[in-house]
Amino acid sequence: MSDLKWWETAVIYQIYPRSYQDSNGDGIGDLKGITSRLEYIAGLGVDAIWISPFFMSPQRDFGYDISNYCDINPEYGTLADFDEMVAKIHDLGMKLMIDIVPAHCSDLHPWFEESRQSRDNPKADWFHWVDPNPDGTVPNNWLSFFGGQAWSWEPRRQQYYLHNFLSEQPNLNHANPEVRDALNQVARFWFDRGVDGFRLDAVHTINGDQAPYLDNSANPNFVPGDLPQQQQPFFRQLHDVAQLNQPAIQTFSENYRKITDEYDGDRFLMGEVDGDKGCAMEVSKTFTDTGRLHATYNFDLLAWGGLSVDGLRNA
Repeated sequence: MSDLKWWETAVIYQIYPRSYQDSNGDGIGDLKGITSRLEYIAGLGVDAIWISPFFMSPQRDFGYDISNYCDINPEYGTLADFDEMVAKIHDLGMKLMIDIVPAHCSDLHPWFEESRQSRDNPKADWFHWVDPNPDGTVPNNWLSFFGGQAWSWEPRRQQYYLHNFLSEQPNLNHANPEVRDALNQVARFWFDRGVDGFRLDAVHTINGDQAPYLDNSANPNFVPGDLPQQQQPFFRQLHDVAQLNQPAIQTFSENYRKITDEYDGDRFLMGEVDGDKGCAMEVSKTFTDTGRLHATYNFDLLAWGGLSVDGLRNA
């Protein structure tokens, strides 16, 4: 009998629920629609299904802006629909992975809505709030993956907040143990409902730094239009060593691994990571060190190596 874990040999089939099967004719895919297609998916030889975000969300970033980590967007169904889907997936001998977004949430999440009100509320330091420079400008030169500054102004607090992506996706403050505990509860909630693994979205953007935040240095190798730089032309103008792949990430990954190991059935953690070409493999090794994530993937390796086995091997 093989000693390999299920995820070491699995064929994983990704589903973006919104554009998959619609069960009620409203033009939007949903969980019941996925359930109706499970026999077909199993017949393809699929071992595991990975479902992209289906949580409560204002959908500013395709569901990766989560306003409630423990409930279903009504367009997709209910928790009862989810439980029915999980049971059928397991009955067909398949596993289920879902996305968790640990670095940021929606600006409409109750956590952020409370935090932004004042500097002295119970969730005041659940996000990265920083005073402006004396001239009123942003704290440093960090850029968003989606272009522009990674800082937005909140007039009620008279402070800037950090967002590595959209301004509607504020970064959670992983230096705060209450934030880490809240995310731990999210993991247990879904593991308790039978989920077999998590794909951790943009896990390399977790930040636990405290002010003052260091500037990123200029990237002398930046060439607009070059791969992979053309994917994020503004962001790649700077090296990201001050902004990304910070030590707080591994506190998170070690906590999540401990929780994962509490459950039977070889639960699985896979992280989406990123790193400049010279350190991409080292970043992945750090994330998968003993007691951390089981696996990672890096989109940039495809950009550097091309969509071929030989190219990826060389990358």
